[in-house]
Parts: sequence; C-alpha cells; structure tokens
Amino acid sequence: MKTVTVGANDAGQRLDKFLQKTFRELPSPVMYRHIRQKDIKRNGKRCHIDDRLQAGDVLTLYVKDEFLGESQPLYDFLSASRRLSIVYEDEHFMLLNKEAGLLVHPDEREYRDTLIARVQRYLYDRGEYNPARENSFTPALVNRIDRNTCGIVIAAKTASALRILNDKLKNRELHKYYLCLVHGILSEKSATLEGFLEKNEKQNRVYITGKKSESSRTIATRYRVLGEKGNQSLLEIELLTGRTHQIRAHLASIGHPLLGDGKYGTNAINRGTGFRRQALCSYRLVFDFTTPAGELEYLNGREFQIDDVWFLPDFKQGMVPVQASDWS
Repeated sequence: MKTVTVGANDAGQRLDKFLQKTFRELPSPVMYRHIRQKDIKRNGKRCHIDDRLQAGDVLTLYVKDEFLGESQPLYDFLSASRRLSIVYEDEHFMLLNKEAGLLVHPDEREYRDTLIARVQRYLYDRGEYNPARENSFTPALVNRIDRNTCGIVIAAKTASALRILNDKLKNRELHKYYLCLVHGILSEKSATLEGFLEKNEKQNRVYITGKKSESSRTIATRYRVLGEKGNQSLLEIELLTGRTHQIRAHLASIGHPLLGDGKYGTNAINRGTGFRRQALCSYRLVFDFTTPAGELEYLNGREFQIDDVWFLPDFKQGMVPVQASDWS
C-alpha cells in the first residue's frame, strides 16, 4: 500500500495524469484497471480517472510495490552554473535576462548547463524548490528564445502561475518586443509583415513563403525603424505570432537579414561588422490582460524592460534617429 498527499502545485490535475507523472513505472493499463477495481482511492472513497485533484487530497494505492517504485530524482541541475540575471522576481514567477549562447532547454549537445537548470538550482539553493517534496511539478519556462538570442524569458515557480502564464501567452495577452540590427535601409519605416512559415526539422531552419501549404503556419511580424547608421538599421519588433526563428527568417525574406546571422543571412555580408552572433534581443515585455488572471492580476498593465542590450552602445555612436509612424 502507498499513500500520497496532493500538494498545492499538483492541484487541478486529473487523477490519471497525476499518477502517470508520479509513478513512472506504473503502466497505464494497470493504473486504469486498479482505478476501476477501486484499488486506488481518493480520501478513502472510490475515484475516477478524470477526477480533478485538490490540495490536501490523500490517495491510497493498493498496488504491487513493483509498480510504485518512484523514479529516483535526478538533480542534474546542481551541476549548472549559478550565474543568473534576474530582471524581476516574486513568489509566483521570475523574469530572466538570458545571455546569448545559453540554451533555454537541454538538447543533444548540452544537457546540464541550461537556463531552466540554472533556475532550478537557484530555487533549490534558496529552499523554494525541492524535488523530493514535489509529486510532479518542476519550475518551468513559459516562453523560449533561440540559443544565440538574448533577453527576457519567463519562469514560473508554481503550477498555478505556469497555467495562468501559459494561457496568457497563448491568448496573446503578453506582448513581447525585440530590438535588432539589420542590414540595409528599409523604405517603409513601420509595417506589419505577413506570410507563411514552413519548418525543416532536418536542416533546423525555416522558410518563408507568400502561399499557404498544409505544413506551413501563418506568421505576422510588426516592425518600426528606430534609427539608421550607414547601411544598417535598428528595429523594434513586436511578435504577433511566435514561431521558430520567425524574426530572423521574416526579415531576411524581405532582404534585411540580421547582423551576425549566418543561417538566414550570409557570412560574406557579415564580415567586417564585428558580429559573431545575431544582433537580436527580447528586451521588453508588457502584460495586457483582457481575461481574468487570478493570483497574477496585479501584473496587468505592468511593463518590464532590459536597458543594457549588448549591441546598442556601438550602434548608437553616429546613429540617425528615425521618426517612424505608429504601428501599422
């Protein structure tokens, strides 16, 4: 027999999803059979697979021990760097200034030192996160940006904050703004670019077209020219859709690739610029809720910004400001 008490971070989950996350060795058919046979009880009573759990619920499992061997917790995050640039933090979430070159999540080349691992180590060191006390929740990132892009990434400390922020991101109630440097002078000083993006997984790149296909996704990228210098332009970008490599590919498709971007630009035009990575930073985040936000309602209308964008100081020397019209 095994008993488990549901914590606050697990509240709201379906019973079957919770059990699958908590007991990795418990096969789904075995779990469903035991629920039907009343071998798994909630607060001493019969339960159903789609029951929504509440904090404080006690689950009792009359299941063979071989199926309840909980996976040994992996504390790989303890080998991650402690270096973390925090823009804002409270008891619910964090805003982080991710450095260029750092992955947000592990991939086949880098597993341990990622942004999410640094977040988990930070919270563990402060006593705010202990995997041994959590049944299924781990602190998680709400959005992601490319490895060689810097800027604001949102990290949720609690399951409820994660659910709310994911919902706000999906419903476009979080407005993300980027700064970037591009090659060339744009004839239109502000515009909204539209198109269709198709991803090639093998090449790890995307392609922009003007025609929709079965595998393409609609994209919209809004830009405003802030300044010009020689044959370079400083843009502020608002992402109206958030697709892989959207800014880089969309601007390159109209003949204005980012400085330092060898994937969507060319190394030939990047030579001599001094940029070894794309000049792109997610520098501003605006919370603009149009639906209830629960415990995060206090964020509505707030704005957060990074001022020390790495490529701005050199560019601003000799920059000509452009008085662009309002967003198109």
